[in-house]
Amino acid sequence: MDAKVLQNHLLELIRRTSAELPTDVVRAVQAGLRREKQGSSARYALQVIDDNIIMAKDKSQPLCQDTGTIICYADLPAWCSEGKFRKAYEWAVVEATRRGYLRQNSVDSITGKNSGDNLGPGSPQYHFHQTPKKALTVRMMLKGGGCENVGIQYSLPDTRLAAGRDLEGVRKCLLDAVLQAQGKGCGPGILGVCIGGDRGAGYVAAKEEFFRELDDTNEDPRLAKLEKRIMKEGNGLGIGPMGFGGETTLLGVKITHRNRLPASYFVSVAYMCWAFRRNGCVLTEGGKLSRWLYDS
Repeated sequence: MDAKVLQNHLLELIRRTSAELPTDVVRAVQAGLRREKQGSSARYALQVIDDNIIMAKDKSQPLCQDTGTIICYADLPAWCSEGKFRKAYEWAVVEATRRGYLRQNSVDSITGKNSGDNLGPGSPQYHFHQTPKKALTVRMMLKGGGCENVGIQYSLPDTRLAAGRDLEGVRKCLLDAVLQAQGKGCGPGILGVCIGGDRGAGYVAAKEEFFRELDDTNEDPRLAKLEKRIMKEGNGLGIGPMGFGGETTLLGVKITHRNRLPASYFVSVAYMCWAFRRNGCVLTEGGKLSRWLYDS
């Protein structure tokens, strides 16, 4: 694939991710809007969110002033090297920033200086995988700082929560995470959860759950049951959109698990705000866009 063609495809991917929410997320927001009582603060908040979703898409402008951490996953076929992809994607990030699809959002952690183009150590974040397939598959998400701030990790057993090393203990952790996040994570939100793993791998796996569709069903029936229960109980807490009260606290719960060491039992919780910006595409070696991974 010609380098310029790849750059332009990736630029369009970034634009869509920043400005257009996937259909499954829009459906979930609108379902929440229908649930809330007329005249309530919760309904008003969700109406503003719904209006914002429509205007951002119509005007091709960012859904939120915080365009978030840029997280990119690329399944690389033989014809696309990591170096070639990085060069094209970073050009697209700089151009997207220049055009206003992305805010100047990457700050040096030591000096506090803004790079101005969203490039720097760890920005963007890359996850590369080789694939025997012929096509290049790219997925990305933009994760805002507000929702990132309320992510949390538990080490079980947790005496404060009376949570043991079992799924009931995990349930207590997740409800506590929802309670702690109230009003601070730009809710209604989505939980991405990993049971097990080490501290770092758990958080990575938890965020990867955000690539699932909101209305899918977990392949593990035990985790499917837990997801459904947390959705019901989390929405029953009465926290509501932006912490204003109401029935729509969560839009989704997605849980996975990783093997762990006998000495450790971590529950890693990533929180995503209503501006659930993720998208992806499949590109052929000849430069064609085969398909978008999420409808918008």
